[in-house]
Amino acid sequence: MRLILRMLKFVSMLVVSTVYMSSLQGQSMSALETAKLGVNTLLETAIDSKSLFLTDREQYFEEIESVLESFVDFNAVARVVMSRFDDQATEDQRTRFADILKSSLTRFYGASLVSYQGEELIFLPQEEKESNPRDDVVVSMELTGGSMELQLQYQMFINDSDDWKLKNLSLAGINLGRQYFAQFSALMTEHGNNIDSVLNNWK
Repeated sequence: MRLILRMLKFVSMLVVSTVYMSSLQGQSMSALETAKLGVNTLLETAIDSKSLFLTDREQYFEEIESVLESFVDFNAVARVVMSRFDDQATEDQRTRFADILKSSLTRFYGASLVSYQGEELIFLPQEEKESNPRDDVVVSMELTGGSMELQLQYQMFINDSDDWKLKNLSLAGINLGRQYFAQFSALMTEHGNNIDSVLNNWK
């Protein structure tokens, strides 16, 4: 009986230790490491699932969306896009807009990645500066190969769970958050600042 109790105690300690170490590993992921893992997984998924784009497009987009959800905070993306209009939105409207943007970005990314042929992805050096460790971090990268040279920037933030997540991105110098905000602002003017109408007409 004592032997069994000791074994149970040992197993319990082992489980607690494993969970604790996993937690530490999660906390030790930097903004750069999170972005690298997310992007590399995304590119691998795009290559592995490319045939689905022609045979089962919805399944293809589901594969892409699953990866994006691992490192993109779509609720934060929605707040960035709404910008000054965010205070006027209800929690349900923010959640609904986050889902709309998730679908839009999944299709945008998914369609773009179909043409990916294993071009080299280079992460550019980050500027080292003394600042609040919870400040946003911009991760810059470059996709090169053949005649292609595409620059990307991920704006990463640390959430309440101390995980780094993406909340905005720039592609070839175009800030998607600002682009989408311009669209959101124009729709707000067109629909008398009615957020539900804006979401109903978002394309």
